[in-house]
Amino acid sequence: MSLLLDERALRAVLARPRLARVLDALSAPTEETRLVGGAVRDALLGRPVADIDLATTLLPEAVVARARDAGLKPVPTGIAHGTVTVVVEGEPFEVTTLREDVETDGRRAVVRFGRDFSHDAARRDFTVNALSVTPDGRVHDTVGGLADLAEGRVRFIGEARQRIREDYLRTLRFFRFHARYGAGAPDPEGLAAAIEARDGLAQLSRERVRGELLKLLVAPGAPAVTTILSQTGLLQRLIGGIGDLGRLARLAAAEAQADPVRRLAALAVRSGADAERLREGLRLSNAEHARLSAYAGAEAALHGAPAPLAPADVRRLVAEHGAGAVSDAALVLTGEPRPVLTPDAADALARFAAGAEPVPVLPVTGAALVAAGAPPGRGLGQGLAAARRAWLAEGCPTDAAAKARLRALALASALAAAGGTPEDSGRSPLPKS
Repeated sequence: MSLLLDERALRAVLARPRLARVLDALSAPTEETRLVGGAVRDALLGRPVADIDLATTLLPEAVVARARDAGLKPVPTGIAHGTVTVVVEGEPFEVTTLREDVETDGRRAVVRFGRDFSHDAARRDFTVNALSVTPDGRVHDTVGGLADLAEGRVRFIGEARQRIREDYLRTLRFFRFHARYGAGAPDPEGLAAAIEARDGLAQLSRERVRGELLKLLVAPGAPAVTTILSQTGLLQRLIGGIGDLGRLARLAAAEAQADPVRRLAALAVRSGADAERLREGLRLSNAEHARLSAYAGAEAALHGAPAPLAPADVRRLVAEHGAGAVSDAALVLTGEPRPVLTPDAADALARFAAGAEPVPVLPVTGAALVAAGAPPGRGLGQGLAAARRAWLAEGCPTDAAAKARLRALALASALAAAGGTPEDSGRSPLPKS
């Protein structure tokens, strides 16, 4: 079923005052600048347009000079490759001189500057990404991108195998773009070429693979496309294991807003070892790895918890694993036999996740125990561990009576481990501070 492309939305983008200032600055006799790529594609589909890219016949040095003369701020972000970022009132616009490929090796291309928009379009990956539009609103399509966009087809420009050999990341981009823009089954030629080129993924940096995979996982068609990746053996190469396709699909149906790390957790994490494997295999950031590790602990606790969970159980869980990890795990486990939360427990978890209720913290510190006479060392740690076990068993109370009781327990345990008693310390076991 064909989509009606939204030319009014495209004209609205062209009418944006900041974009108009850039186009005016780059306007010159015998030169041409067009809006290209994703901004054209998304505007025609009626989707939000954030980043705007421009292609021009002007050389980078001329772009810098003309932008500066117009009172705009040119930033040479990739000037050796023809890209200048022109900043207008804080909004960046990437302006790239037309290019033609000279040589490619599957990871990078040697290019030269050109003046032919059709040649520039032909070097792009997919037909839907090769559209351009002039400032007067005329759409230029030399590769059949408009028809593919309307039909929900993601199709390589030219011969699919050759396009992938130019940059093996296009294997993943093919699946990611189909998950975002495709309808029905993937393009057969593209799919066959992607499967054939699977060994080329090993040539890519893990950071690039990570970026494409996380973008794919939040696309509307992620569950269906991930199933295809699994069936073709590509998913195992990406995550180093077998993906849980059912969990990913249930999460996609349950969550209000797609979250890439949570979706990766649903697909690929059942233990801390999985989080470690993904950290190395995808070069995850420290924050991403920490989140997956916390999720693994929370998932195991929730999955093995007796039913139903009460608010006190939720309180213990968030104290141990963090509100975000417990909330992620509960959402991922939607539709599975466990966990079962009472309505009050679900409300409590929602409050913790939203920050409306603070996560409880053990009301005993090592400094307080030392002040009460506990010697530093292993005994101090044992005292705190004993207090924490009791605190968790009691449902993580933080009132004054619980604080006094837990401090006394911790001090006694610490001194016993060190071979002393509270009286030996010469201080009160319950200091006021």
